[in-house]
Amino acid sequence: MPQLDFEGVSWSVADLVAFARLAEEVGYTFLCANDHLVFTRPMLDGPTALAAVVQASGDMTLTTTVALPVVRGPAPLAKTLAAIDVMSGGRLVIGVGPGSSARDYEAVGLDWDERWKRFDEVTRALRTLLHRDAPAVAGTFYSTSDIELEPVSPQTPGPPIWVGSWGSKPGIRRVADLADGWLASGYNTTPERFAQGLAQLDVELSARGRDAATFPNGLATLWTYVTESAADEQRMLESVLSPLVHRPVDELRKLFLPIGSAETCAERLAAFAEAGVQRMFIWPLADPLDQLELFQTRVAPLVRLAVGR
Repeated sequence: MPQLDFEGVSWSVADLVAFARLAEEVGYTFLCANDHLVFTRPMLDGPTALAAVVQASGDMTLTTTVALPVVRGPAPLAKTLAAIDVMSGGRLVIGVGPGSSARDYEAVGLDWDERWKRFDEVTRALRTLLHRDAPAVAGTFYSTSDIELEPVSPQTPGPPIWVGSWGSKPGIRRVADLADGWLASGYNTTPERFAQGLAQLDVELSARGRDAATFPNGLATLWTYVTESAADEQRMLESVLSPLVHRPVDELRKLFLPIGSAETCAERLAAFAEAGVQRMFIWPLADPLDQLELFQTRVAPLVRLAVGR
């Protein structure tokens, strides 16, 4: 969703609804929202944005890519996400991660260095609060004893919880331990690295008696801008994306982000598909409505042709 203050972005409910309706109309199946309290550019609250478009989102799956349970706290986040799931008729997939910004932790008075210990515990707590069959958590940081949030999710046993990981070995083990799916990061991986992570995930899932063949994955934060203009491509990388993620342009060019001509975007995404990526969540860097249509009419057919689907 157009949460960030990019070029041509408006945050009125009418504009968010128009985005959601167009996304469904042209064939997208997931509608995603990210989550930061403090960021390098102004950012609309993710769960609030999802709630605003529930009615306009049709049959699309609503997804957090990713929500921050450590920063928000397990009970407040579970209450918010359960409401979105109830209002949408059970169309929510919850992506969670520890976050990538120490400033989010500073904003709520938490120690950034504790994020991984807290995240492991808070993810289990979130599952307990949202799933009917999950055991209670009584840990170092969080306890769910005697907490029962209502109304409950219409999904059984509850909304799927996917864990975000860039693909490190500890991260992949965490996905296998805690998650119902894996969310990788489009600007922190390559097709080769994703394939390596997926192979490790298959091993870790099998070791836990879980079925790797049915375990879903997705690639989030795929910054996108389809253009036949080399000058526009350079502007997106240099003036928009580089200052946003604090990466030099030369480093961004080495990634497989769908920024550039339709053919270039399709080639990069087809490489991810061949590496085993099942779902790709694009994020237009500007002109969100135009880019939604342009991607579906120019890029998606080339990706399908390349991968034979």
